[in-house]
Amino acid sequence: MFMTNPFDALTSLISTDVMQMYIIVMAIFVAGGTILDMMHKKSAKYFFLDSAKNAKNAKRTVSTGEKAGIAVATIASEVITSSEFCNTKRRISHLLTMYGFIIFVATSALMIFGCDTIATETLAQFWHIGAIMLCLGGYWFWFFIRVDVNSEGVKWYQLRRADIFIVSLFTTATFALIWSNLQSGGMNGAVADMGLTTLFFGLFLVSNTMLFASVMWSKFAHMFFKPAAAFQKRVAHADGGSLNLPGDFDLSSAEVQAKFPDIPEYMGKNPENMGAGIRREAPNHY
Repeated sequence: MFMTNPFDALTSLISTDVMQMYIIVMAIFVAGGTILDMMHKKSAKYFFLDSAKNAKNAKRTVSTGEKAGIAVATIASEVITSSEFCNTKRRISHLLTMYGFIIFVATSALMIFGCDTIATETLAQFWHIGAIMLCLGGYWFWFFIRVDVNSEGVKWYQLRRADIFIVSLFTTATFALIWSNLQSGGMNGAVADMGLTTLFFGLFLVSNTMLFASVMWSKFAHMFFKPAAAFQKRVAHADGGSLNLPGDFDLSSAEVQAKFPDIPEYMGKNPENMGAGIRREAPNHY
């Protein structure tokens, strides 16, 4: 199973050209869905306006070299290692899902568009590994750390539009593994039932199409503009604009109290140090 390219056997039913065209159409769905999502939410317009507003409050100019360094740091932190997740379990689940998805999609495209026999065996192994990583990360998130389970009491079987992305992800990987196992003869090497194999391939195809065709209504698009938002945030801190937020003040300072006269009124002339605040307790909600 792990050494077999599951798409090879499909060539007797579906031509390679059709499979390649399907990959291209899915890529178009992703690009089109992301653009429509940005237009609907006006996220690109918001980023440009917010960036211009922050530039007015900037206290220094960030050089091109410094921006390049910030870009590298953003990729290393927010993209490669997902350091923005403070909760370790959530972070591991996210990394498994993210890298599993990248490996699964990349190897699918490479196998369908053709490689030599040795490379195909290696790609098939990585294809199955990617699918397993997707299942581990996806099911872990869905059953144990799903958003809103603690705060709103939403059960695992209650589906919402926001769930399209994660559900499509782990069902695609699940159906892909079952289909591949059946097509390679099952665990015992027996000849699998053709109808059953076709059924799970159909489920894999439907789930995969749903994943890429529903970009506008799912969380898929955020994978593209989240790094841009993280980069903008780092630049804003570097130039002193601080995202148009007020700076840190010593509330007991006479100068600060003169600037904000309501501080003594509500907090006294010598306000207490509020301490760690929200970080005092480990987060249970995401």
